[in-house]
Amino acid sequence: MYWLTTKNAVVLIPRWRSLSFLISPHLHRHFSPSAPSPLIRRSERVFCFKERKLYTKPIKKHKQSKISLEEKDYAHVIWWKERIQLCRKPSSVVLVQRLSFSNLLGVDATLRNGSLKEGTLNWEILQFKSKFPREVLLCRVGEFYEAIGVDACILVEYAGLNPFGGLRSDSIPRAGCPVVNLRQTLDDLTRNGFSVCIVEEVQGPAQARTRKSRFISGHAHPGSPYVFGLVGDDHDLDFPDPMPVVGISRSAKGYCMVTVFETMKTYSLEDNLTEEALVTKLRTCRCHHLFLHTSLRNNSSGTCRWGEFGEGGLLWGECSARQFEWFDGNAVNELLYKVKDLYGLEDDITFRNVTVAPESRPSPLHLGTATQIGALPTEGIPCLLKVLLPSNCTGLPVMFVRDLLLNPPAYEIASTIQEACKRMSNITCSIPEFTCVPPAKLVKLLESRETNHIEFYKIKNVLDDILQLNSNSELDEILKLLMDPTWVSTGLKVEQETLVNECKSVSHRIGEIISLDGENDQKPSSYAVIPNEFFEDMESSWKGRVKRIHLEEEYAEVDEAAKALSIAIEEDFIPIISRIRATTAPLGGPKGEILYSREQEAVWFKGKRFTPSVWAGTAGEEQIKQLRPAFDSKGKKVGEEWFTTVKVDNALTRYHEAGSKSRMKVLELLRGLSTELQAKINILVFASMLLVIAKALFGHVSEGRRRKWVFPTLTQSRSSGDKDILRGSEGMTITGLSPYWFDANQGGAVVNNVDMKSLFLLTGPNGGGKSSLLRSICAAALLGICGFMVPAQSATIPHFDSIMLHMKSYDSPADGKSSFQVEMSEIRSIITRATSKSLVLIDEICRGTETAKGTCIAGSIIETLDSIACLGIVSTHLHGIFDLPLRRKNTVFKSMGAEFIENRTMPTWKLMDGICKESLAFETAQREGVPEELIHRAEELYVSVYAKESKLNGFASPKVVSKSEKQICLKEVKNAVVRICLKKLSDYYKKINDDVLEPSAMRFVLIGAKEQPPPSTIGASSVYIILRPDRKLYVGETDDLQGRVRAHRLKEGMQNATFLYFLVPGKSMACQLETLLINQLPNEGFQLTNLADGKHRNFGTSDFVETEMPAR
Repeated sequence: MYWLTTKNAVVLIPRWRSLSFLISPHLHRHFSPSAPSPLIRRSERVFCFKERKLYTKPIKKHKQSKISLEEKDYAHVIWWKERIQLCRKPSSVVLVQRLSFSNLLGVDATLRNGSLKEGTLNWEILQFKSKFPREVLLCRVGEFYEAIGVDACILVEYAGLNPFGGLRSDSIPRAGCPVVNLRQTLDDLTRNGFSVCIVEEVQGPAQARTRKSRFISGHAHPGSPYVFGLVGDDHDLDFPDPMPVVGISRSAKGYCMVTVFETMKTYSLEDNLTEEALVTKLRTCRCHHLFLHTSLRNNSSGTCRWGEFGEGGLLWGECSARQFEWFDGNAVNELLYKVKDLYGLEDDITFRNVTVAPESRPSPLHLGTATQIGALPTEGIPCLLKVLLPSNCTGLPVMFVRDLLLNPPAYEIASTIQEACKRMSNITCSIPEFTCVPPAKLVKLLESRETNHIEFYKIKNVLDDILQLNSNSELDEILKLLMDPTWVSTGLKVEQETLVNECKSVSHRIGEIISLDGENDQKPSSYAVIPNEFFEDMESSWKGRVKRIHLEEEYAEVDEAAKALSIAIEEDFIPIISRIRATTAPLGGPKGEILYSREQEAVWFKGKRFTPSVWAGTAGEEQIKQLRPAFDSKGKKVGEEWFTTVKVDNALTRYHEAGSKSRMKVLELLRGLSTELQAKINILVFASMLLVIAKALFGHVSEGRRRKWVFPTLTQSRSSGDKDILRGSEGMTITGLSPYWFDANQGGAVVNNVDMKSLFLLTGPNGGGKSSLLRSICAAALLGICGFMVPAQSATIPHFDSIMLHMKSYDSPADGKSSFQVEMSEIRSIITRATSKSLVLIDEICRGTETAKGTCIAGSIIETLDSIACLGIVSTHLHGIFDLPLRRKNTVFKSMGAEFIENRTMPTWKLMDGICKESLAFETAQREGVPEELIHRAEELYVSVYAKESKLNGFASPKVVSKSEKQICLKEVKNAVVRICLKKLSDYYKKINDDVLEPSAMRFVLIGAKEQPPPSTIGASSVYIILRPDRKLYVGETDDLQGRVRAHRLKEGMQNATFLYFLVPGKSMACQLETLLINQLPNEGFQLTNLADGKHRNFGTSDFVETEMPAR
């Protein structure tokens, strides 16, 4: 029983009743808060738990403190208590001891600086805290951001900050960081899962003896950084991946997952998920908050102990390792309500549903499948993501490919992706660089009106890349194909014509406002008497950001103010400088110069010993008399050597006011442009995501061509009324399948042919390639149904409704499950989800239990899969399974081959018909260094027990043996190349097929700045000429133009170099033509940087000219 002690009564409460009715409010939005309990009605009572007793005791009343903990705040206080208990640093533990949870801040009003009297800073902070009670609050105070109470403890524990005033015990906990360290502090807090509310001061002069006004300037959440003030910065802000709020519930179809992105104002609902698929999604999605629906408390077994009988155990293990909260009611509505409450959003804010209809879409990958093929990085497993894209393709494209693999698309989308990839593989024109901007970043910056000129420039690049795709006939076909995959990724349905028109309009509008590269009409002011650094620092914060046409009046004011400042300095300081220079004196003479004080943003005179001992009316004396000490903005004297005059100070004030006005005008224009583009957010999000997809697919095609992968024939599965009929045309055929982690260019991989029209029961020796074959088939099938290239010579792949791979299982002590229990849990999930359209791959089934019963369980599983008529492979070392009276119609026996070499059985890693009962266990143990005596004894035991059986069974499988100027220059280069190479190419084609090559048949392709060659150049021989920025040429040849262009552009000064190339028949011809061009282009009047390369060739003619010719 619990004993509740009050001032006047003792109440007995049953132990099984929760005390939450005393300490937590009813937060459900459909009901009004309950009336305060009479037991806690008195505001002067506080709560503490000790030995299962609840005490209330009066605390000392203070005149200044009238702040009481409201009933609605109890749940928040308990929430903070739980997090405070996790503090472990000695300094934070000391601070925690000084907390008092009589208010949301945890401030003890009896301690020093703990006053919560109305009008104090602490009281003001408490008002802000009450609006966002579960966020750490940082309040700007001068040059620091400060936190008090609970928030100060969190800063010390997780941000590595020291408490203000040390660890003195008579003061409330206080901590903070300098303004310049705010970003780092926010990163530390959000990385540890905390949200932060930032309160800023209103900048500008304030009346004496009055506190500056403050306002909530923004929030920093995990996955959503603080952007206030970014509009005025001259640098980019790295945006982390957005972190959603996730809600999980149980439905009639399985598990349901609701994902809400506050930044994007979107939500999606995924139903009919298996436990394994749901855990996979949780592993790949770092969520800001996790909510579990009360429907999860009772699983199908009828128990309230979640996971007691297997189902739900994996999910519970994943969720129990995280912080989560329970919720009930309608899953979508309640979660959206909680999101608005968490982020402080207004009730009228709407969220867009981006759920993609699941019809005809394959099931998401199970956790085991995703980890065993490296779709999720796993130690010891070859990573599939690393071989799908070039090493330089990172970030958003990788995330798109990963999400596509984990959530395979519908057949129509997969076919569209494959068709787009095929066209990408065959185009001959240059392609854009594909500017990738995170959609969440676009939305947050535009909605907060904090988009700076750098981000607008990136947005314009995104739009221009879309327009470039549309302007080229080859690329326009690809653009058309990418519309539907982008719709699936964003939930936005946009017509191509609308997209192009909107991109033109927005790009034009940005170009009207933003100052772009190449515009040099906004150089800083410059005067001989004023250090250039002064004008660069003062004017770099607004010049070069928007076009000058919008700032003519402000430019005029700044120019006039700068000129007036120059005149003032020239009149007041230059005579003194001239006087000092004219003075000839030994060491210790007068010194003086005009210097820029960066800290004070001023130009002053700095000198010493320049005052004359006798005033004689000479030049400069009058100006010396006008000098006065320089003071900073707080009225403090800067130093003994800094001087100014009234005229110079007035000129400085005028210049700063003009500069401030110009800067405010620039910010006004940038924020105004953000406001305009808020109406175009959907178009910008769609365009940004389309470029991410385009870059990912182009990168995949480039890497696939390099690895010599192929596009499979993707067939749509058709349901058959008679499952006894073999799938025939719906089977999967893969010729020349190689492990995805092998590079075909490097050789060494054993390829296999797979003709699967039913279930395979696979046997083979240890190290014979069974697991590798299953991984390879799984990866190829997954890549095929996603529309990607596959590691094979040819392939026909059905569009499976699910692909499930089960390999080794480990025990789970946290759930109290053995490895066999975990395996059976995964097998249960596979069996219940498998259909005739599924691909099921199980490696070494039932390895974790007693052989006889494990064999029978394995046989029953095979019968079940056989009756389902799915495609797949079950591999096993349980050879007794062949002695069982299995009921099978669609299962065939396959084995991994072996051969005898020098009286030893060696695996061939080839798939073949039949049964292999040789495990090569002794040989494997020997290779791994097991002591010889142990292996010999094992062989003796084996012969004594299994020799007869071994002779009877043996092997059942046969043995298998193992701009204008540039255009003119470009035209001249083309003509010269044609003149030099035409005869050589004509002779070649005439020799091959008696054809004469015409000059027009030599097809040149230009790769401009910020463009790259198409994937069709990979593996094809080409000759290229670089038009360098210094007007010299470089000639080369390659079979990998993409890599060569990338390598050249990494060199200094070559980032914007232009390339001209043409394809030629073979490497030998490319080398000959390269030599010809190197040796003969100088004769055409061109200057080359690699003339010496022509001396070391064995092909072509050498008409080398030692003297370099001038470039045209």
